[in-house]
Amino acid sequence: MREPLPRDAAPAARCERYAEVQAGIEALLADEDDWIAALATVSCELHHAFARFDWTGFYRATGEERLVIGPYQGGHGCLRIDFARGVCGAAARTRETQLVPDVSAFPGHIACSTSTRSEIVVPLVTPAGRLLGVLDVDSDDPDAFDEVDREALEALCAGLAAQFAEVESL
Repeated sequence: MREPLPRDAAPAARCERYAEVQAGIEALLADEDDWIAALATVSCELHHAFARFDWTGFYRATGEERLVIGPYQGGHGCLRIDFARGVCGAAARTRETQLVPDVSAFPGHIACSTSTRSEIVVPLVTPAGRLLGVLDVDSDDPDAFDEVDREALEALCAGLAAQFAEVESL
């Protein structure tokens, strides 16, 4: 396993690392048909690729306007999040990426970890429009995420949602 990319890596280095991670994930998941195994693999690969990813994981949509924690790397996460609450809930509700440079300024932010300073949450939406869950990445650094992260994580989540579009048990 390679060393995590430093917290202060330049955008070009982050783009290069995302390309490496994406290629690795595609190879690992090429024949995978288990949704939970895929989420665990993606969480691990992302978390260990970037030093500024302090919590990296998934919340699964359960069909009742609620997210339930899935595979993750880092400290404990919130177990259940209603669509009406927090950054993850906003991403699930709107089906749009939430890029939050300062979590203390986000209305209704849920502090699953008191050390989190910034966050990006990307919904996993199938080509047919079904919400499978969200990818949540937290950083203890303020303003840790930008358009480089948004574009790379949205592409990764779109591929994951397409691969597992027919998953029945979330």
